[in-house]
Amino acid sequence: MEPNARSVTDTLPQQQPKKGISEITREQRLVERRSVIMIIVFVLVLLGIAVAELSSGASNMDVFASIRSLFGYGTRGEVAAVQNIRLPRVVCGIISGAGLAIAGCVLQSVLENPLASASTIGISQGAAFGATLAILVIVPMFTGRVTNLGMGTTAAFAFGGAMISALIVLAFSQLGNMKAESIVLVGVALSALFSGASTIMQYFADDVELSKVIFWEFGDLGRATWNQMAFMAIVGAGCSIYFFLNRWNYNALLNGGHVAGGLGVNVKHTRVVGVAVASLAAAVMVSFVGLISFIGLIAPHIARRFIGNDYRFLLPASLVLGSAIMLASDFVARMVLSPIILPIGAITSFMGAPLFLYLLYRGYHK
Repeated sequence: MEPNARSVTDTLPQQQPKKGISEITREQRLVERRSVIMIIVFVLVLLGIAVAELSSGASNMDVFASIRSLFGYGTRGEVAAVQNIRLPRVVCGIISGAGLAIAGCVLQSVLENPLASASTIGISQGAAFGATLAILVIVPMFTGRVTNLGMGTTAAFAFGGAMISALIVLAFSQLGNMKAESIVLVGVALSALFSGASTIMQYFADDVELSKVIFWEFGDLGRATWNQMAFMAIVGAGCSIYFFLNRWNYNALLNGGHVAGGLGVNVKHTRVVGVAVASLAAAVMVSFVGLISFIGLIAPHIARRFIGNDYRFLLPASLVLGSAIMLASDFVARMVLSPIILPIGAITSFMGAPLFLYLLYRGYHK
């Protein structure tokens, strides 16, 4: 045998030693511990943003004065500013941001589409159509005869419009030849339809009524009352509990519907109910805060960067990040050109649109 010749065994690929069950379990526990730590970090970030939101406004108060005023210790003006103006915005931002984010997270799972959210499948645009119909047609029709029509009626019609859009999306998602990525195209078509109908109504409206519609579409966290926020919280909590109870089904769907069905998951039921419950959560939030887009798209994707795709941790992480992004956007909207308050929907759109384009680019360049 020549000195430089190699034996047959040297040319064979070397097998890597297999990991034992204990080692795999240890690595899994490390990943789970890291996910829990990241969720705690997200909660701390949310609390920091909430404190900053409570401390910002026309009246100059530092952090400690704002916290004291929150518990009723301070001048009458400071206590009124914090408890009656700033605190409702913070609470509404936390509830609505969490609801939109967790709804977007579930929609992305059950529709198997990373672009799915309330603002990309037509739910928000349906709500805008319902609100426009209420403001320009329903309320003027009954003005002077029914005294309790107003923001409650606007929210109810916005919710109705959002649910109509959700039902159409749900129907298309059940078509046998409809691909998952095509659901966003359904949302684009619905958005165009509802926008056209809203434009026709706005064309015949006077300046006062038109300004009300535009103000609603801007989005505002200071619009909802405490009773409305309690309703938002109850619906959001109920939907979140359902999502968390189905976390293992969403994990199974990560490998596709066929694999999930082989694991015993009722794929059709999971998708239909998931879309329905997520649409309900998103519709309720949009009905009371207006068109605040892309929260449901941004938060889950940021959470995935830190948490991964395990829905046991992705759902609560998305929920917390949604609240944090909503409050941060409201803080920027109020402070960047203070005392002028910018539309919060414009701030979230500036953040969400580039991410939407990036996801589209990544989808076509894998």
